[in-house]
Amino acid sequence: MATLFFIMLIGAALIWAGVVGLLFYAARKRRTYSEQVAGKVILWGGALFPAVVLAALLSYAVWLMPNVRPWFGTDDPGLRRIEVTGEQFWWRVRYLDQDGAALFETANEIRLPVGERVTFSLTTADVIHSFWIPVLGGKMDMIPGRTNRLSLLAEKPGTYRGVCAEFCGTSHTMMAFTVEAMDPPAYDAWLATRQSTGGQDAEGHALFMKNGCSACHTIAGTDAHGVIGPDLTAFGTRGSVGAGSLGNTADNIARFIREPAKVKPGALMPHYAMLPVAETDRIAGYLKGLQ
Repeated sequence: MATLFFIMLIGAALIWAGVVGLLFYAARKRRTYSEQVAGKVILWGGALFPAVVLAALLSYAVWLMPNVRPWFGTDDPGLRRIEVTGEQFWWRVRYLDQDGAALFETANEIRLPVGERVTFSLTTADVIHSFWIPVLGGKMDMIPGRTNRLSLLAEKPGTYRGVCAEFCGTSHTMMAFTVEAMDPPAYDAWLATRQSTGGQDAEGHALFMKNGCSACHTIAGTDAHGVIGPDLTAFGTRGSVGAGSLGNTADNIARFIREPAKVKPGALMPHYAMLPVAETDRIAGYLKGLQ
């Protein structure tokens, strides 16, 4: 992209210098008006020269395009693969093996190995969303009934912010996700220890099951296998509640359980304001303890 920019900048500067030079030349060499000369100037300077220059620039840009487009190389079977589904208003994230089978699922957070290109398969469960990690690459739309692919490379460790870049409803601006770029050994260790035991709080888990939370949510290592909402396995390790809406504390989790629409307008999760505060607090403590 930088190469294309500087080539076009140098070309524009040369054309500008040539036009200014012709201006001074014409001002000094005063001649009588000639329709024949004027016609040649218009033909060569106003039609043929711009056509040749623009055709050359277009050809050069098209030649560069395969190396500029963000999805270049996504068909390489050796690349790591992640599937992301946009939903109102959160992100479903599945890590895949090289054959496309799901290893596990999480939500609103993505981890990448530094120095390794990763292929993202992007789709949506409802309306059009747009997947964008500004630090790492360009936007890619997520369109119902279609899977788009994007290839990204994290060059140094760090934590980056991702957003939805297409208006998708009331809480569009509250649909963030984080991307943590990790050294490859740390990333592989994280993958190997990803399975959760379901936590040690038996009473909190019992309340989670009793109040129907398992109808929408999965927690690995337990009998909660819902697929409508985000997978809550290792939920306590995440940095936020509600796709970046609140910090991940027990109080904020309880607040979101009781009245999710007040935290995130338009959220599809039902409220549990009818439950005793002690129960929602205990469920929140259980979720915060999931590692």
